[in-house]
Amino acid sequence: MRAGTSARGPAPAALVWERYADPARWAGWAPQIRRVDTAAARIAPGVTGTVHGPVGIRVAFVVTAVDEAARTWAWDVRVGPLRMHLRHGVDADGSTWLTVDGPAPVVAAYLPVARLALHRLTAVSGT
Repeated sequence: MRAGTSARGPAPAALVWERYADPARWAGWAPQIRRVDTAAARIAPGVTGTVHGPVGIRVAFVVTAVDEAARTWAWDVRVGPLRMHLRHGVDADGSTWLTVDGPAPVVAAYLPVARLALHRLTAVSGT
């Protein structure tokens, strides 16, 4: 299943992009993320790591594409046999969008959490 969501807030596009581009900042705006383990200070194709979520959930990931100029990026995530492909972008007005491909029940459950995260991502305050 493919589905998407978006959000717009007062944060400038450059700040929203930097919040995406630095994995150490993800836990500051994504309530489903407790911490990220990766050796990379910035997203780039081939960067791998683990996102730690609530109740011990660990999600392995690999960044598959990054276009700094267009402010877009994509990654594949895996939890056991479940796999999803996520594409993110930041538009010039600071709005952000997400498209998710994966098993329908997982995508449907993830979208409300993702929508909340995107609203926090585009807020002025926070990390």
